[in-house]
Amino acid sequence: MQPQTLALTRHRDEAARGTAFHLFWTGLLALALLVAQSLAARALPESLAPLTEKISPAVVNITTSTTIEGHTGPQGIVPEGSPFEDFFREFQDRNRNGDRPRRSSALGSGFVISEDGFVVTNNHVIDGADEIIIEFFSGEELVAEVVGTDPNTDIALLKVEAEQPLPFVSFGDSDTAEVGDWVLAMGNPLGQGFSASVGIVSARNRALSGTYDDYIQTDAAINRGNSGGPLFNMAGEVIGVNTAILSPTGGSIGIGFSMASNVVTRVVDQLQEFGETRRGWLGVRIQDVDDAMAEAMGMDTARGALITDVPEGPAKEAGIEVGDVIVSFDGQEVEDTRGLVRQVGNTAVGKSVRVVVFRDGATQTMLVTLGRREDAERAENGDGPMSETPDVSEKEILGMTLSPLTQAMRDELGVPGGTEGLAVLDVDQTSEAFEKGLRPGDVITEAGQQPVTALADLDLRIEEAQDAGRKSLLLLVRRGGEPRFVALGLDEE
Repeated sequence: MQPQTLALTRHRDEAARGTAFHLFWTGLLALALLVAQSLAARALPESLAPLTEKISPAVVNITTSTTIEGHTGPQGIVPEGSPFEDFFREFQDRNRNGDRPRRSSALGSGFVISEDGFVVTNNHVIDGADEIIIEFFSGEELVAEVVGTDPNTDIALLKVEAEQPLPFVSFGDSDTAEVGDWVLAMGNPLGQGFSASVGIVSARNRALSGTYDDYIQTDAAINRGNSGGPLFNMAGEVIGVNTAILSPTGGSIGIGFSMASNVVTRVVDQLQEFGETRRGWLGVRIQDVDDAMAEAMGMDTARGALITDVPEGPAKEAGIEVGDVIVSFDGQEVEDTRGLVRQVGNTAVGKSVRVVVFRDGATQTMLVTLGRREDAERAENGDGPMSETPDVSEKEILGMTLSPLTQAMRDELGVPGGTEGLAVLDVDQTSEAFEKGLRPGDVITEAGQQPVTALADLDLRIEEAQDAGRKSLLLLVRRGGEPRFVALGLDEE
């Protein structure tokens, strides 16, 4: 190779390496910039003053007044005929002023969601109030009227009439909030006026005691008086309504709960349109499926919602039965009872949905037209005709002493007329049945997802389960009219 050719080749190699080196560092720098931008977007800013100044005008203090009826004094403190009776009667006569109605005040928080004066707060802040006063950040006060309330989610919607458009804040998507994200709580803690506290999202999808609970847990300081106030993300969007705290002292210990905005917005929309909520209703009673129940029914995994009762309603009309396991609702998988309740409640009244149930080892699809939960809750349930079961023999089965129901037993146990099954007379305290909560007075109405009205029926169900190679038997047990499923092992037989 000639020297000139060799030099040209070396020059080309060096140029190629230089281009690759440049491209590598350019790409690395671009990646670093993207990471930095992402971190900057999620990091806590140097000061929250600009954000606080922007959103404060839409946050309000709420003062309520309630008339409390006068008490009757010391009546009932001493029994009639006591030597102290005259003394206490004289004391009561001197203090008749204490019987007069008096006014009681309470404080809370809220926030404006529209320029025409709609205000969101907690239902417990304004429940039973005769007068509701809204105090704005500017110091202006206006009287509010209740548009509607939802005790199930503890949300209330108020309305004020203002001469000028009001500053307001918007809801964000609570589903995008992640554990560790910064949040800002605002409100009227302990009556101290407008106050801000900062923290992070500590947990999501928390449930306290409500059917539709979906709380964001935060360590931002939330105290009495913060109820109804907003929980903001760093974009100034409301992602929660501060509702509750867990505390042994009644003060903030870093465990506060805000109802997620995606729950609140659905409630607020309905209150604004109808003045009340309108949730979907399937018409079933349900319980979670545990591993023993899944094995007893031949399911591969414990999932879905097991139906314990089907009163008159949409599900019964569609052919859904006791013992079915709902595994899919309106195209969404059902993990457990809590998930199903929320899915149904969030579905429009009157909508026809496909419900997939597991029954007899296979899945079936039912088309159900949903009713309205609020109407169902107001409806009265009637009892069917009474019947008598002549078999009065007793037998010990699966650690329980059982007997077919008689009319006398129905009357004694308060069992609805028409109920057929086996009454639990006694339970061996060393048995699995006792461990799983069965007690005398319970009534077994189904075994192996088949009705049982006689002791022979239960014996047959046990034999069928054993022949099928199952290690447990699923029982439908009723106590005080409330049904639940229990799976008992068959190794005792």
